[in-house]
Amino acid sequence: MFTGIVEAVGEIKTASPQENGLSLRIAPGKLSLAETKVGDSIAVNGVCLTVTALADNLLSVDVSRETLQCTQGLDKPGGKVNLEKSLRLSDRLGGHLVSGHVDGVGEVTKFQSLGESCLLAIRLPDSLLKYIAKKGSITVNGVSLTINRVERNELEINLIPHTLAETTLKELKAGARVNVEVDMLARYVERLLAMDDKHRSESSI
Repeated sequence: MFTGIVEAVGEIKTASPQENGLSLRIAPGKLSLAETKVGDSIAVNGVCLTVTALADNLLSVDVSRETLQCTQGLDKPGGKVNLEKSLRLSDRLGGHLVSGHVDGVGEVTKFQSLGESCLLAIRLPDSLLKYIAKKGSITVNGVSLTINRVERNELEINLIPHTLAETTLKELKAGARVNVEVDMLARYVERLLAMDDKHRSESSI
């Protein structure tokens, strides 16, 4: 479990092919690896991955072929990635509850400077639109963000200077593809409503 509060920007140093995907070696930037061990979970651009090795101040993770097919930004050496260690029970929840299981890939339609801030607009897959609400939460490339506006299949977000400075989102531009995870509470509400409808339907038979 994560919060969507990025701790550091890392860099993919190598992406080595494996039978079922890729093995990545990542330079962690300012992220301390002092308390990190093999088997720990870490969010890389919003994707929950398991640390498989630690050596030469690099961390290694394996990415399955299935994960590569439903995400972006995990297969290019030299690529910058947002990093976050998994949440401890004693940590403050600065963002929102994030599972690290990407729901889909969105497309940036606008990245516009607004003084010190930036307006980010993203077109989402139709399947995710029912989970989106104004002032609701969403995770974009591992960053917890608040939705300011929803119009048809697009949402708008205001990126504050701190977010721009501490994440890779400042590198976005129109046409870029981003990993998106919707608020898990919306998914639970959907499930509860579906089960309630099913129960009522069965009771009326």
